[in-house]
Amino acid sequence: MLEHLGVHPRTVMRELRFFRCGHGPNFEVFQYEPADAAAPEPRNSDIGGHHLAFYVDDFDAALEHLREHGVEIMGAPTSSSSWSTGQRWVYFRSPWGMQFELVSYPDGKAYEKDAATKLWHPAHPAE
Repeated sequence: MLEHLGVHPRTVMRELRFFRCGHGPNFEVFQYEPADAAAPEPRNSDIGGHHLAFYVDDFDAALEHLREHGVEIMGAPTSSSSWSTGQRWVYFRSPWGMQFELVSYPDGKAYEKDAATKLWHPAHPAE
């Protein structure tokens, strides 16, 4: 644990989950129990803060799936404005507090309307 992960040697990995994203990336998400004093999870705004975002084609279906499985949703879904108009997002938590995000912008974002290069989208990979 110390040599490979830089954590206390007696730290225990309590849970490991694998998430396959269609034909895209696979993620391994770990829950650790530190042997030394545990620090609280960093907020996104803290040094070391982080979250993992999952792009979904059907935002409402993905959100409903999380709710059906008792996942803690952090606030109401948000429709972005200004240059990100067209995007919807919401954060949710793992059972141990790690933050994740659902995000979708199936028709692109406002700033892309005049952009020479658009964000890559799985439904339109050649654009």
